[in-house]
Amino acid sequence: MDSISVFVGLDYHNTVVQVCVLDGNGKVLGNRPCANEVAEIVRFAEGFGAVRSAAIEACTGSANLAEELVRHGWSVDLAHPGYVSRMKQNPDKTDYGDARMLADLERVGYLPKVWLAPEAIRELRRLVRYRQSLVDARRAARQRIRAILREHRRHRVGRAWSRPWLCWAKTVDLPEQSRWIVDQQLEAVQSLNAQIGRTEKRLDQVTGDDPLVQKLLAEDGIGPVTAWTLRAEIGRFDRFRSGKQLARFCGVTPRNASSGARQADAGLIKAGNPQLRAVLIEAAHRLRRGQGKWRDLSDRLLKAGKSGSVTTAAVANRWVRWLYNQLQAA
Repeated sequence: MDSISVFVGLDYHNTVVQVCVLDGNGKVLGNRPCANEVAEIVRFAEGFGAVRSAAIEACTGSANLAEELVRHGWSVDLAHPGYVSRMKQNPDKTDYGDARMLADLERVGYLPKVWLAPEAIRELRRLVRYRQSLVDARRAARQRIRAILREHRRHRVGRAWSRPWLCWAKTVDLPEQSRWIVDQQLEAVQSLNAQIGRTEKRLDQVTGDDPLVQKLLAEDGIGPVTAWTLRAEIGRFDRFRSGKQLARFCGVTPRNASSGARQADAGLIKAGNPQLRAVLIEAAHRLRRGQGKWRDLSDRLLKAGKSGSVTTAAVANRWVRWLYNQLQAA
């Protein structure tokens, strides 16, 4: 039995995993749910033969299971769930069918794969995204405060959130309930500032010896947040075949919307991590204000009649492609 090579599809759930085993001709040898434990999954699949390769859809928890199976000796690929769902020729969705689909795509070599990031990168990604969640929460609290102040027509000249502005916000006359809400949100902002500071200190410690982060920080216009985000979301630059592919992954390339004789662009492609794209657009704004070739590119595009937003996106696109050539071996 061990001489038979089999292909495995894993439909992941929190407590159970549907495991489908196919032979080289696509015949179903077994397809049943197993407990979400490596030992039981391995025992069931290897009962039919030697596992040649396995596929599992990318979702929460699946990368951890894939990594454990790799340590066991399996070859495991992560599948892009969106592409897999579009490749199905059946509107019905069952765990049985999903697992079989994954196994069959793996067998014929048509599985749309995504990168299985190492655990260290996944941990950094969690930390970076946690920091962003804190920043989003602080922004929401600040917006509540500003909304209440606008509603009661309270305005102070000067930079918002500076020390004088905060002192004014803590004492400005407001109705009783509005005053209470503003005080609560000011406390929340203060607490979130402390949490963000601790998280950034942690990120600085974690990436202090990371050569790729240090190379990114050496580039003009790149600060710690940009470097942390690029490292966490991209991981390795050499996993992309070209700078254009990396730029599309980052979501900073134009989307073509041509049909027949009509040729048109439809803004940036709707792909990639929104946080990564936002960080790159912010970096492009800084590059445009600096000196050198990125400032020159921005000036040429503006003189050609391009809008500021289009120019910024173009600078981000070109800069990412340039960065690929600089750091792909990192």
